[in-house]
Amino acid sequence: MKISIDIDCTPEEARTFLGLPDIRPMQDALMRQIQERMTTSLHAMEPEVMLKTWLPAGVQGMEQMQKMFWAQVAGAGRREKKE
Repeated sequence: MKISIDIDCTPEEARTFLGLPDIRPMQDALMRQIQERMTTSLHAMEPEVMLKTWLPAGVQGMEQMQKMFWAQVAGAGRREKKE
């Protein structure tokens, strides 16, 4: 035997019926704080400072990584030819 019941209610009605607390005010307050912090930190940083923070080694670091990569690829190619 299979019984199914469909209940049509809003999330608020379900929360009240189950006795769960309404945490919407807390969520709203936390989201406001997060938004304020992000806004102030973004305004405090200039684009150049942000790029230096995100890419500490800058373009030179990328060039060094490329050189290392190509050196490894070239070294692997030489080893295959010897075998």
